[in-house]
Amino acid sequence: MRNKTRYLVLVVFLFLAMLSACQTPEEPEDTTPPIDPPNGEEDTQYPEEELPYTVEEVFSGQEFDRPLDIQNAEDSSGRIFVVEQGGRIHSLSGEGAAESQLFLDISDRVDDSSYEKGLLGLAFHPDFAENGLFYVNYTDTTDTVIARFSIDEENPEAADPASEEQILTFDQPYNNHNGGQLAFGPDGYLYIATGDGGGAGDPQGHGQDRSTLHGNILRIDVDTEDEDEKYAIPPDNPYAGNTRGFREEIYAYGFRNPWRFSFDERTGNLWAADVGQDRVEEINLVEKGKNYGWNIMEGSLCFDPATDCDTFGLEMPVFEYHHPIGRSITGGYVYRGERFGDLYGAYIYGDFVTGMIWALWYDENSYPINATLADTNLQITSFGLSEENELYLSDYNGKIYTITQNQ
Repeated sequence: MRNKTRYLVLVVFLFLAMLSACQTPEEPEDTTPPIDPPNGEEDTQYPEEELPYTVEEVFSGQEFDRPLDIQNAEDSSGRIFVVEQGGRIHSLSGEGAAESQLFLDISDRVDDSSYEKGLLGLAFHPDFAENGLFYVNYTDTTDTVIARFSIDEENPEAADPASEEQILTFDQPYNNHNGGQLAFGPDGYLYIATGDGGGAGDPQGHGQDRSTLHGNILRIDVDTEDEDEKYAIPPDNPYAGNTRGFREEIYAYGFRNPWRFSFDERTGNLWAADVGQDRVEEINLVEKGKNYGWNIMEGSLCFDPATDCDTFGLEMPVFEYHHPIGRSITGGYVYRGERFGDLYGAYIYGDFVTGMIWALWYDENSYPINATLADTNLQITSFGLSEENELYLSDYNGKIYTITQNQ
């Protein structure tokens, strides 16, 4: 990532008029913003009927307890897995599923006593169809736990709770900013989002401290052949083998709470949405070894406005929006499905507080174009993909939805 000049919010409500209905562009054809970008200090309200998309409930009749994550196993089963904050994972056979099946229950070891604690993330091993292995990210009473589970030998449709092997644990000094996302990258390594450990303003300075696992995107090799090690450090990790006390697991650092990240299936780019504190929500394209600024910066702004902060060596977000527009970003995916050709290649994301859903087209050589897709009343906790790369999203109040075009 090259350093970018500060991008302010560009809201393009009539974006469909710019795009040919018969094309599925990788990027917007017109790289010049069609309207002047607002300053991010106020959000213009438009009638709902002007927005091109809405949401539609799927798995009708199914209600989940505080769903936080949606994943598929890429095992050709077509199943969707819904992660509940309290420690359960349910599987559904597809959008027409009449009822869910309990896949895993580890509620006896998960601490969900605080708003940002619980069972936070799920990732299936790339060879899950053959080895039956998957990974979860949860909090117990004191720590973040990254654990591996396997399928129940007597019931291949469910996991064995007793098969847990804790791969990585580290303390959480506060109840919030625990990160949560897990995902295998195109390189086969496991990536892990960790927050700064909580407390307003990062009081322990974790965001800029490379001797801690907090405030990072981590990358580890869970397929190590060393029987004495639970994971290995990829040899090209930026601090592999360093003698300065930096954690070798770190892939990139300087994050506040990168709740959700994802990889673009076509390009392999790593997109991370970092939840802000008082002013800015940000989207980053994450590259190895880069510093994404927290708590020197909040987005492209100095975290302490009274200081003329030094931005040298810091990566600016590719896009950001200010808090009147939303207050807690929920990262999504670059859309590579077939249902909505006009969204192909756009990064789809939302906001937990306002329920807004947007599409962002980004080209490093031009101005980003951001379009409002839908205005919902949902508390959007996560986006997910089917095996066909079609989008789902979870509402904290218990339902799963998909995006659909307004008629």
